[in-house]
Amino acid sequence: MEKENEIGEAINLDSYDLYLNRELSLLEFNQRVLAQAKDARVPLLERLNYLCISCSNLDEFFEVRVASLLQMAEMDPKAIGVDGLSPHEQLERISAKAHGLVEDQYRVLNDILLPALAEENIHFIRRTEWTAKQLKWLENYFNEELLPILTPVGLDSAHPFPRILNKSLNFIISLTGKDAFGRNSGRAVLQAPRALPRIIQLPADATGSGPHDFVFLSSIIHAFVDQLFNGMNVKGCYQFRVTRNSDFFVDDDAIDDLLLAVEGELAMRNYGDEVRLEIASNCPEETVNFLMARFELTQDRLYLVDGPVNLNRLQEIINHVERPELKFTPFKPAVPPQLARNKNIFAAIEKQDILLHHPFESFLPVVEFLKQAAADPDVLAIKQTLYRTGVDSPIVSALVKAARAGKEVTVVIELRARFDEKANINLAAKLQEAAVHVVYGVVGYKTHAKMCLVLRKEGKKLRNYVHLGSGNYHPKTALLYTDYGLFSCDKELGEDVRRVFAQLTSLGKVTKLNKLLQSPFTLHSGLIEKIEREIDHAQSGKPSGIIIKVNAIVEQQLTKALYQASQAGVKINLIVRGICCLKPGIPGVSENIVVRSIIGRFLEHTRVYAFENDGNPEIYVASADMMGRNMFKRVETGFPIENKRLHQRVRSDLELYLKDNCQAWLLQSDGQYEQLSPGEGEETIQAQSELLASLQN
Repeated sequence: MEKENEIGEAINLDSYDLYLNRELSLLEFNQRVLAQAKDARVPLLERLNYLCISCSNLDEFFEVRVASLLQMAEMDPKAIGVDGLSPHEQLERISAKAHGLVEDQYRVLNDILLPALAEENIHFIRRTEWTAKQLKWLENYFNEELLPILTPVGLDSAHPFPRILNKSLNFIISLTGKDAFGRNSGRAVLQAPRALPRIIQLPADATGSGPHDFVFLSSIIHAFVDQLFNGMNVKGCYQFRVTRNSDFFVDDDAIDDLLLAVEGELAMRNYGDEVRLEIASNCPEETVNFLMARFELTQDRLYLVDGPVNLNRLQEIINHVERPELKFTPFKPAVPPQLARNKNIFAAIEKQDILLHHPFESFLPVVEFLKQAAADPDVLAIKQTLYRTGVDSPIVSALVKAARAGKEVTVVIELRARFDEKANINLAAKLQEAAVHVVYGVVGYKTHAKMCLVLRKEGKKLRNYVHLGSGNYHPKTALLYTDYGLFSCDKELGEDVRRVFAQLTSLGKVTKLNKLLQSPFTLHSGLIEKIEREIDHAQSGKPSGIIIKVNAIVEQQLTKALYQASQAGVKINLIVRGICCLKPGIPGVSENIVVRSIIGRFLEHTRVYAFENDGNPEIYVASADMMGRNMFKRVETGFPIENKRLHQRVRSDLELYLKDNCQAWLLQSDGQYEQLSPGEGEETIQAQSELLASLQN
């Protein structure tokens, strides 16, 4: 039965008013990241890092999301999203929001972080402030390190405007006078080679500088650019950067070889359509208009910036400054006692399921699992999915050793993991050289599931040992992202994983799984059924409740199901790091839903679905977010946490996140977020810090 509003009308859960725009929601996430750079409680160099992350995120937002909308606006301008906005309307709102965000980023840099860094004797020295010694050293640096590899292009009929690489540092230069051939078009373009460092540390002994004095590459080029144009006069030199469409399309129905198709598309990534132009704010209007015309961009895609056109490069100094007090306190991830006591990882798993919560607990047991499998004469086969891992990963080394030891090793590599395509192509080649069976999953579906299966002969029986997770098999990101990983030798779970691998590597019908939920087949419908079960319990007066922790909530059917559960009286807590299209707190629709986002030292990445189920609670950990792509266009898995102790542990983690009053932001029904803070006399709770403290060895 449909619920009615205050005047007796049935509430339409398809109404545009009930959904937030996903792109604007993503920009709100970047605003929360940037807020960390303003937070005086965060160590100073980490605040600088958050500023850089917000800029890097914004780059990807333009490369992928804005680029996609621009294509949609051209191909299907009348398309309407679930929020009622056309592509053009979305682009207008994105432009206003993104321009405000960029202004905020440079305000944080210039008015907050640079002065704070200067107080700590970390200086970015402007050209107007260079001492005679610094000037001499920098001129020598320019002549020896830069001049030989810089290639300015004077613009004339024989030298057309050059192709500008995506996100590269460039300079537009205004000139007067004539060169040796009597030429002068009045302009030149200089592209800074990507191999050059964007920030140079001044040597204290040669320049009399402090231990942490830095100069931007752009400042050096500005200071000595006239040496590139002998006999001519440089009137002005201004930075600019172009962001291009970096998403690529592979027609699954028209390709014979996915590897070759991806390689072909990668070659064009740096030269996709222009989507954004950043120019130094002191650039004359005439030159700005010249560049906009060259790139065929309109005013809404122009960003005039008060500082370096690529703030991401500021991350470089974090490794150059050895000031532990200005960084997060180092920590050593814990090793679960079951694994610390028992060096044989298979024996430890045989005794009980083992849950790892990264980065609070070490990723090394996952590496050790594969290392021991590679060396164990009783292990017959290993099957592994890899989405993002890196060619030099110890995971890859273990798989190579296993194959060379004569074991049957099969790896499913997702070639189209965005921005990791080239690394994954190289990874595939390395594994194939070691006689590993490499497959690329299912055409038309990204393989995003995180699974490893080890088949071991024990006496006369074969036993499946599995590792399932919410995050990638990447040791470095396991120190930065929060994720769950489960070791188990449960018979039914192992058989499920084997069947999923069989689907990925061969052909056949969908097979029934015992415990796993799998997209694109049963994950979406399974979650809908569990939400509907909570509705039935609530309507029958039985215990009900839902806690979901994901990176994004976008998919409309799941959102509507949550609205219906709220209308039935189910209490719903959603912990959503990034995009959330669901509107909480709407009377008659979502007044029983609370949405919070946790932004802290670690990137929240766990995906957990918890259901009260009339006092028989269920918890699933998954590789999938609540997005259409995860539910219908990817191979994903959701696995139950059945061990009572581990189940209670995950539940306690979720409840801790719900109590966080320091790093939690509450979503309002208008799409804005409000940061929580402890009230007077209230206990301070910071979930990540408490987990870090409780799980340290």
